[in-house]
Amino acid sequence: MNSSNRLLLFTLPALLLFAVFSLYPLLNTFHLAFTDFGGVGEAKWVGWKNFSEIFGNPQYLSVLKITFVYAVIVVITQNVLGLLIAALLYSLPAFRNSARVALLVPSMYSAVIAAFVWQYIYSPLGGGLNELLSLIGAQGWQRIWLGEPGIALFSVAAVQIWMYVGYSTAIFLAGYLSIPRDLHDAASIDGASALQRFWRIDVPMLAPSFTVNVTLSTIGTFKAFEFPLVLTQGGPDGATTTLGLQIFNSLFSEYRFGFASALSVVMLLLIALIAYTQNWYLRRRELRA
Repeated sequence: MNSSNRLLLFTLPALLLFAVFSLYPLLNTFHLAFTDFGGVGEAKWVGWKNFSEIFGNPQYLSVLKITFVYAVIVVITQNVLGLLIAALLYSLPAFRNSARVALLVPSMYSAVIAAFVWQYIYSPLGGGLNELLSLIGAQGWQRIWLGEPGIALFSVAAVQIWMYVGYSTAIFLAGYLSIPRDLHDAASIDGASALQRFWRIDVPMLAPSFTVNVTLSTIGTFKAFEFPLVLTQGGPDGATTTLGLQIFNSLFSEYRFGFASALSVVMLLLIALIAYTQNWYLRRRELRA
């Protein structure tokens, strides 16, 4: 047996598992997206009807809009905070390692458990956040955080940011540690301020970290459904119903397997298009840097 055949033999089990648990479900999802399958019985072919409903019904267009807004809030805030925290930790080497471990702890939790904890924190009656505001004399800032349509989406987004900002920080910090110290020393000798060094050296040199962080956070945010499901169930009045949650509801509450598959296809294509565009732009930025 030559080396190529031996290599194929070793990879065959992995390829079979990939085909059974990834490729087949994906292809079946595309097939079901064009049917009215309800979970039992025969799937009736309906063509583009499911997709016409998605893009012709204001309810589902609103879901797409909410998903985009949610993604923008999370991706921008998570990465800006991650970058600033990484810059701070880089300037404090004595606390760097211990703080990095602490920041990664939230991302190790189950999303469902984290959501239940924050549901209590956001509670309008005895919740930690409102009690803290009362303690510091800021009663005017107290809100029904998950019950007001204007702020519910931001409240849910804050939980996801809290959970994964440490992950973004760790990636940015790894990028910081790859920047030659000589660049900062030379810039300091030339009289550059800390802010100038940040914009002229750090940000361009961290281009690969931006690519990884933005791509991962975008994909993760578009797929998110655990936080809206546990915290608000999509309310109030649909203000936090993301695409992932709508797929979950269509599948397990309405038993519209075909329609849920169509929504999944839309999600897959959106993520693929956005991720490709982001990578194309950010990779070009890396080359310019």
